[in-house]
Amino acid sequence: MTSTTTLSLEDLEAIKRRQQQTWAAGDYAVIGTTLQIVGESLCEAVDIAAGWRVLDAAAGNGNAALAAARRGSEVIATDYVDDLLERARRRADADGLSLETRVADAEALPFDDDEFDAVLSTFGVMFTPNPERAAAELLRVCRPGGRIGLANWAPDGFVGRMFKVIGNHVPPPAGVPSPLTWGTEERLRELFGAHAQVEIEHRQFTFRYRSPQEFFETFTMYYGPTERAWTSLDAVGRASLREQLVALATEANRRTDGTLAAPSDYVEVVITHTAGAS
Repeated sequence: MTSTTTLSLEDLEAIKRRQQQTWAAGDYAVIGTTLQIVGESLCEAVDIAAGWRVLDAAAGNGNAALAAARRGSEVIATDYVDDLLERARRRADADGLSLETRVADAEALPFDDDEFDAVLSTFGVMFTPNPERAAAELLRVCRPGGRIGLANWAPDGFVGRMFKVIGNHVPPPAGVPSPLTWGTEERLRELFGAHAQVEIEHRQFTFRYRSPQEFFETFTMYYGPTERAWTSLDAVGRASLREQLVALATEANRRTDGTLAAPSDYVEVVITHTAGAS
């Protein structure tokens, strides 16, 4: 499955700038807050300990960071969208939690080697345009014997299928591997297996809305990739995107009372950094 980034540094930087604009569009925190249970589950899987130094990379509005802080860890949350980090800070203040935030690129983390006992990312690092570089950075800042915990959407799950619908309407940048490969065992072992032990559990998160239509309206208003796709399309493209995403939600729905409960597959990954690896 090897799928490496072949773009020049200049091209990658241009893609990152567009990605930053995408994730700053809408208001991801509206979506991200609903995913808090994933951060809690990931911290339990990693077995976060009180007193650990923990990094949440590509943290968004801080789900994994807040979960680690609740367990008594010393936590830094990083993202390249400061507005999302501000949401994380406000959530930490509301819960009386200590949380440091820093604007940073997950492919160039501003930390020393072996600085953290655990490094986390929920549906964040998987979207970096250079996966090899991002994986190397996570390993670099995690001490030997430490753990990296990831939650990544699976290609064939609800969100994976949603991204395929979006990609059929607005093609992703050429030369960038699909972020959904981070939801496959083969790719994760390619990225981390030489330097770590990789354990993978298949999980589901259930999206809950009043209806499939409300799901569509919420995601096109607040979720960056869907919002940017929607605003870039003409009337015909918008009608098609609406029809296909509502149909996808309707097909995935396990309720029969008109409300939406759409399970979405993801992988919960615990990577133990092999002693002496770099």
